[in-house]
Amino acid sequence: MHGLHLIPADVDIRFIGRRMIFFVFSGFLVLASVGMFGAKGMNYGIDFKGGIMIDVRTDGPADIAAMRGILSGLGLGEVSLQEFGAADDVLIRLQKQEGGEKAQAAAVAKVKAALGQGVEYRRTEFVGPKVSDELFWDGVMAVTFAIAAMLVYIWFRFEWQFGLGAVVALVHDVLTTIGLFALLGLEFNLSTVAAVLTIAGYSINDTVVVYDRVRENLRKFKTMPMEELLNNSVNETLSRTVVTSVTTLLALLALYFLGGEVIRGFSFAMIWGVVIGTYSSICLAVPLLLYLNVGQRRGGGEAQEAAAEQAP
Repeated sequence: MHGLHLIPADVDIRFIGRRMIFFVFSGFLVLASVGMFGAKGMNYGIDFKGGIMIDVRTDGPADIAAMRGILSGLGLGEVSLQEFGAADDVLIRLQKQEGGEKAQAAAVAKVKAALGQGVEYRRTEFVGPKVSDELFWDGVMAVTFAIAAMLVYIWFRFEWQFGLGAVVALVHDVLTTIGLFALLGLEFNLSTVAAVLTIAGYSINDTVVVYDRVRENLRKFKTMPMEELLNNSVNETLSRTVVTSVTTLLALLALYFLGGEVIRGFSFAMIWGVVIGTYSSICLAVPLLLYLNVGQRRGGGEAQEAAAEQAP
């Protein structure tokens, strides 16, 4: 039996030879992302800009779509609902209302009047600016620590050059994801931060697979030109990379179109992350090794191979 091959086994795409095109394109993406973030800013969700959280329990499984329709018509701005632990528990989030504490209390009263008597209100909390600011910086630190930990992991598993190349690709993926959310005005909340962390994990997994083949080929082909060796390594793992990305995208597309409003932002971030993560692993992380003197760790290989060829 033969496995699934979306890419022919003998494929030879000259990725490394086109590295300058990839570098210029990625540089443009990063600069555009930083520019969009600075000029337009992010559409922060309730987690990061404050608001009202109401935990309710319904009589039987909650009809979240119907509840969302009712609350969206109250003129309270952004409204978010999600199942919270059980089918009859719902967490309602409302954006911060203008006008201080009285405005927040009035918004809660509107929600209670709209949902009627068949709902138990378990707790009502106001997320103030201080808490939302702490959540924002916690998210930033989570992403930063994750990238730093991955740098250390790659450094110890391979060499520092590999770690540096992987981190450059990771930072590229994170910045372009933020830029895309700024460009489209999509809500950026804690679930999006979770998506960014997942993107980093997916991207580093792809990069490690290709790097492992690079390291293997460095040991096998000591006199092969570095550019050709890197290109062969990418092509040898290309089928596995494409199959993994396509199957992941199929699941994410199903979540995006069928999973409902609650996880749509997370799904969208993940779809973009799979695409940009696959691109950066192949077109950034590997070509960067050409400029990091990875080939020097094969020192003496040419002399050893020449001596082996002259031996009887």
